[in-house]
Amino acid sequence: MKASINGKEYTFEAGESILQVARRNGIFIPSLCRFEPLKHKPATCRVCLAEVTDEQGTRMVTACDTPMQEGMQVDTFSRHVRDMQRMQVEMIFADHDQECVSCARHGDCELQDLGEAVGLVRNRFTNKLQPAAAERPFDDSATGMTRDMSKCIRCLRCVEVCRQIQGVAALTVDGKGLEACIGVGMAADHRSSACIQCGQCTLVCPTGALAERDQNDIVMDYLADPQVTTVFSFAPAVRVLLGEEFGFAPGVNVEGRIVAALRRIGADVVLDTDFAADVVIMEEGTELLEKIKSGGRLPMFTSCCPGWINYAEKHFPAILPHVSSTRSPQAVLGALAKSYLPQAMGLDVARIRTVSIMPCIAKKDEAARPELANDGVPDVDVVITIREFARLLRRMGVDLAAIDPEPFDNPFMSASTGAAVIFGSTGGVMEAAVRTVYAVLNGREMEHIASEPLRGMDGVREAEIDLGEGNGSIRVAICHGLRNARILAEQAISGQSPYAFIEVMACPGGCVDGGGTSRVKCDFHPGAQLRQQGLYAMDRSMPRRQSHNNPQVKKLYEDFLGAPNSEKAHHLLHTGYADRSEVPSQSIMDNKRRLTLTEQ
Repeated sequence: MKASINGKEYTFEAGESILQVARRNGIFIPSLCRFEPLKHKPATCRVCLAEVTDEQGTRMVTACDTPMQEGMQVDTFSRHVRDMQRMQVEMIFADHDQECVSCARHGDCELQDLGEAVGLVRNRFTNKLQPAAAERPFDDSATGMTRDMSKCIRCLRCVEVCRQIQGVAALTVDGKGLEACIGVGMAADHRSSACIQCGQCTLVCPTGALAERDQNDIVMDYLADPQVTTVFSFAPAVRVLLGEEFGFAPGVNVEGRIVAALRRIGADVVLDTDFAADVVIMEEGTELLEKIKSGGRLPMFTSCCPGWINYAEKHFPAILPHVSSTRSPQAVLGALAKSYLPQAMGLDVARIRTVSIMPCIAKKDEAARPELANDGVPDVDVVITIREFARLLRRMGVDLAAIDPEPFDNPFMSASTGAAVIFGSTGGVMEAAVRTVYAVLNGREMEHIASEPLRGMDGVREAEIDLGEGNGSIRVAICHGLRNARILAEQAISGQSPYAFIEVMACPGGCVDGGGTSRVKCDFHPGAQLRQQGLYAMDRSMPRRQSHNNPQVKKLYEDFLGAPNSEKAHHLLHTGYADRSEVPSQSIMDNKRRLTLTEQ
């Protein structure tokens, strides 16, 4: 079929919208609410206006939800169309808090871009609608996120990503007309809602309506206080993510530059969370082997992802006995930084403040868990996301691209292996665990270190793992995105799971696409697989690729912990989980029912 856009003829398939045909052929039509990866086309922004002429006459339509028809003539660029697009953007701005300088998305805002795209130089409607926006709720009750509805433009992307990708349905549309905004069901506030703080909504939000809780001023207070010993660490994925904020291509390893930048801003001690990831493998691998040998409860689920833990506690508490008790790498490093590190380096533990740099918003919530504190003092004092860390460096005048890389030099908690690096990708925890479990059972390393069946981007993957001669094999599964985790959790609860070990990561792709990573516009990150490839390239280049071969980990057990899963290790490096489904019960259960009905 054929139709014309701006006087030029194009072919199209039945059912395609004007906007789809235009985008496929490189024709720009401004739009704000449509989000192709979610197949999300609510037509709420009304900006993608075009003038069409067909047998019904000439009329103005929204391009995102108007099907292209045979012989249709479409005009996206006339003065009349541009005037109408500009007026629509004016009205959106007029119904929006315009304190842009204080916004979490300042300088990286799709609404600001849209104003430029339609040639907006002044707004005839300013101050006519804004009083209504100012009355919408601001909710900072959650430990990791803020919800500022004065900045909401009702695109509904957040609602869709929460339902389609995560299967959580924590976000709802409350009110109508100018009072409409994104709510949290019938919960009293964000903290007590069904939200698991994965942060995926903050990635797709085109403005600053949903954002991470910025804690940079706390970090700067630590750095400015001569009585404080600042201990910084950063997650495996951060080294292939942060560079994008400073002009590097996705997947480029900037580990040495991060170390140099932290020293430049005044960090006293720089550690590597990869070290803690190696420790996690020692603990979690031992835990798995003990369950297999003793006939313990299987499958065992990984516990590294706090978004998954929140989901399990709030939505599937029956799965909690299946979840590994081993803490996440962040929590392990925090515990050791306030126990082993002071002993090893002669530091005063009362003066230590730990700052963790993560690709994840849920890590903020994890750090605040009372179970991960000692006498009320948190093991991890502050968590900042990649976006926050980039802002912190800019505030302190540090350009990551302009400084030379420096190596880690801490002799106690900075060595790592390739197994730890791949923690940042979906399947990485499983692959790292398999390397060590095999070596423990057989007294030798796997012949092929890289486990291709465990890699990939499919939402759910499974593999049969050969544990060596005389040890048989086990079936394992890997999933990312909590909608997929729900399937495996229900299977385990019913007793029908064929797996021994299951890895879950809340975010699509794992930590490489975490809720605290660089925000993108109009799409999921096009470089996600490049980020993943960057981690695997680092693994291949590492002199040691198995967690049990990390010399500093060996020293930790020899000098301090004794052995994996020892009494001391269990006290410091393991934790427990609680059923939280009844706390925000009405909101969670109603949203669950709503989601189930939608799927039927």
